[in-house]
Amino acid sequence: MATMNHFGMTLRGWRERMSPQDSGLEVDGERRIPGLRREELARLAGISVDYVMRLEQGRARNPSAQVVTALARALRLDPSERDHLFRCAHLAPPSVGNVSRHIPMSVQRLVHQLGEIPAGVFAADWTIIGWNKMWTAAVGDPRAYGWEGRNLVAGMFQTRASRDRDPIAAWPIRTWRGSEAQEEDLVADLRGTAAAHPHDVRLASLIEGMLRREPAFARLWFNGTAGPYTGDRKTIEHPLVGDIAVGVDVLIPAGTDLRILTCAAAAETTDAEKMDALRAACHLPRTSPARPDSEIANLDGGL
Repeated sequence: MATMNHFGMTLRGWRERMSPQDSGLEVDGERRIPGLRREELARLAGISVDYVMRLEQGRARNPSAQVVTALARALRLDPSERDHLFRCAHLAPPSVGNVSRHIPMSVQRLVHQLGEIPAGVFAADWTIIGWNKMWTAAVGDPRAYGWEGRNLVAGMFQTRASRDRDPIAAWPIRTWRGSEAQEEDLVADLRGTAAAHPHDVRLASLIEGMLRREPAFARLWFNGTAGPYTGDRKTIEHPLVGDIAVGVDVLIPAGTDLRILTCAAAAETTDAEKMDALRAACHLPRTSPARPDSEIANLDGGL
């Protein structure tokens, strides 16, 4: 069975939606299609008309990164569309700039709607940049964690000497899979972020510092494993209500590379009752989301 020509179909669709006026070309006479002709796209991208035709027809399927970049620029693609075109060509999307620490309003709304569930917002490099009241109630104020640069991965290796001390809380918390498994998963996730942001000086400095100081981090960093962190099961040793078993899930909001960590107890359990007690202490209604407040904000905005 022939492989579908995703690149060619995508290229043709975007060519035909691009008006000549938007690309700065003069319209000459009647046109059979409202978009760009192949020769116009070829001229804008600096490649041959024959090559554009072969790409669209699937007779050429391995364009170089330079060709895809030129086509994306000629078609004025936004970053997500450009990245899709690269993937259609079986190429890695171009690296981006610094890791974003901006929390869009859509993410702020989502965290507010999760107001009755502890939720922490992390940048792609695992720097905590926002949290709601229930996060503070369940696992403590992140400002008290003492992580280097407010970074979870750095904090994890800072507290490595105490194997029952997970860095994600101001008090003891145990991960069911074991600390070593969590370390490996988070380092593998961080490696992907580092590859996507090779020019981020702050991230490079964080990694270089841990490589010098932390042999365990260096061993995991150089083993080559890469992949997303998907969550865990944990037991929070809470100073007010006792042990709480929770599932930790990772949400990545569309259009961002942020990570939202949530901690939820199973329904109709003593763990859920303890969460209700914390919720009551925060004066959060059981069935209503938390109102926006200063606890969901950009890190640079002064958490």
